[in-house]
Amino acid sequence: MPIYEYKCKACDKKFETLVMGGSTPECPSCNSRDLSRLMSACGFISKSSGPGNETIVKSSGSSACGSCSSSKCSSCGV
Repeated sequence: MPIYEYKCKACDKKFETLVMGGSTPECPSCNSRDLSRLMSACGFISKSSGPGNETIVKSSGSSACGSCSSSKCSSCGV
Protein backbone atom coordinates (compact mmCIF):
# COMPACT_ATOMS: atom_id res chain seq x y z
CA MET A 1 0.00 0.00 0.00
CA PRO A 2 2.05 2.93 -1.26
CA ILE A 3 1.78 6.58 -0.31
CA TYR A 4 1.38 8.83 -3.35
CA GLU A 5 1.55 12.60 -3.76
CA TYR A 6 -1.26 14.30 -5.67
CA LYS A 7 -2.27 17.76 -6.83
CA CYS A 8 -5.95 18.55 -7.12
CA LYS A 9 -6.89 20.04 -10.51
CA ALA A 10 -9.96 21.71 -9.00
CA CYS A 11 -8.39 23.62 -6.06
CA ASP A 12 -4.60 23.22 -6.64
CA LYS A 13 -4.07 21.64 -3.20
CA LYS A 14 -1.08 19.24 -2.92
CA PHE A 15 -1.39 16.28 -0.56
CA GLU A 16 -0.14 12.77 0.19
CA THR A 17 -2.40 9.79 0.71
CA LEU A 18 -2.17 6.06 1.26
CA VAL A 19 -3.71 4.23 -1.71
CA MET A 20 -5.24 0.85 -0.90
CA GLY A 21 -5.78 -1.59 -3.76
CA GLY A 22 -7.55 -0.04 -6.72
CA SER A 23 -9.22 2.75 -4.74
CA THR A 24 -9.37 6.23 -6.23
CA PRO A 25 -8.31 8.97 -3.80
CA GLU A 26 -10.10 12.28 -3.41
CA CYS A 27 -8.87 15.74 -2.43
CA PRO A 28 -9.14 16.28 1.34
CA SER A 29 -9.92 19.96 0.72
CA CYS A 30 -12.70 19.89 -1.91
CA ASN A 31 -13.45 16.13 -2.33
CA SER A 32 -12.69 16.26 -6.07
CA ARG A 33 -11.36 13.11 -7.77
CA ASP A 34 -9.83 15.13 -10.63
CA LEU A 35 -6.21 14.67 -9.51
CA SER A 36 -2.71 14.56 -10.97
CA ARG A 37 -0.24 12.16 -9.39
CA LEU A 38 3.10 13.88 -8.74
CA MET A 39 6.60 12.47 -8.95
CA SER A 40 7.94 11.98 -5.43
CA ALA A 41 11.52 12.63 -4.47
CA CYS A 42 13.06 9.68 -2.70
CA GLY A 43 15.67 9.64 0.05
CA PHE A 44 18.94 7.73 0.18
CA ILE A 45 22.10 7.32 2.24
CA SER A 46 25.42 6.76 0.50
CA LYS A 47 28.28 5.45 2.63
CA SER A 48 31.85 5.35 1.39
CA SER A 49 34.17 2.87 3.10
CA GLY A 50 37.53 3.49 1.43
CA PRO A 51 40.61 4.71 3.38
CA GLY A 52 40.22 8.43 4.01
CA ASN A 53 36.73 8.37 2.49
CA GLU A 54 34.59 7.97 5.60
CA THR A 55 31.85 10.30 4.38
CA ILE A 56 28.13 9.88 4.59
CA VAL A 57 25.87 11.70 2.15
CA LYS A 58 22.18 11.90 2.98
CA SER A 59 19.42 13.09 0.72
CA SER A 60 15.70 13.09 1.30
CA GLY A 61 12.81 14.50 -0.62
CA SER A 62 9.54 15.94 0.53
CA SER A 63 7.84 12.58 0.94
CA ALA A 64 7.02 10.91 4.24
CA CYS A 65 10.46 9.26 4.42
CA GLY A 66 12.07 12.71 4.68
CA SER A 67 10.45 13.25 8.07
CA CYS A 68 10.59 9.67 9.36
CA SER A 69 12.32 9.31 12.73
CA SER A 70 12.86 5.56 12.43
CA SER A 71 16.39 4.22 11.94
CA LYS A 72 15.16 1.29 9.81
CA CYS A 73 12.28 1.42 7.36
CA SER A 74 11.07 -1.52 5.32
CA SER A 75 9.26 0.70 2.80
CA CYS A 76 12.28 2.78 1.78
CA GLY A 77 15.13 0.41 2.67
CA VAL A 78 17.02 2.86 4.86
